[in-house]
Amino acid sequence: MQTEEKISQSDRRGFFPSDLQTSSVQWKEEEGREMEDKVTDFSGKWRMKSSENFEELLKALGVNVFLRKIAVAAASSPAVEITQQEETFSIKTSTSIRTTHVSFTVGQSFSEATVDGRPCTSFPKWETDRKISCEQTLQKGDGPKTAWTRELTNDGELILTMTAGDVVCTRVYERE
Repeated sequence: MQTEEKISQSDRRGFFPSDLQTSSVQWKEEEGREMEDKVTDFSGKWRMKSSENFEELLKALGVNVFLRKIAVAAASSPAVEITQQEETFSIKTSTSIRTTHVSFTVGQSFSEATVDGRPCTSFPKWETDRKISCEQTLQKGDGPKTAWTRELTNDGELILTMTAGDVVCTRVYERE
């Protein structure tokens, strides 16, 4: 396709399906920058400092009122441990009711569960050198569109944003 050949590699990122499996490391190297200098290390143990709209998020997902109350109480002080090696992340979240573990590599689809436990396929990507965004697609059934982002602020906080339809839940964490 001649039109595609005229578009530079940096201009075509994310616009063609063949590019979806290309990691941001390759993109940044193609642009002449070293990845190690740009990507922030999310590794560490994190404790939640604040949470907004978590119950509203569960409501938007169709979780009944009884289970919402239990989930909100259980998730009021989650312990989060993140390990990161370049583009690969492992995130363990523990509450008084359950522990979840998810591992993924930025730029590659993976299976996980939505916050209400439904199986989904997720695709994480770097939005900036300090922020990962992830779109989720349910493996079966219907429901609101879900996604999450994790961002490290300049003052060292980790901001987790979860969305279900137009409902946004924001949780702020600090390193232990």
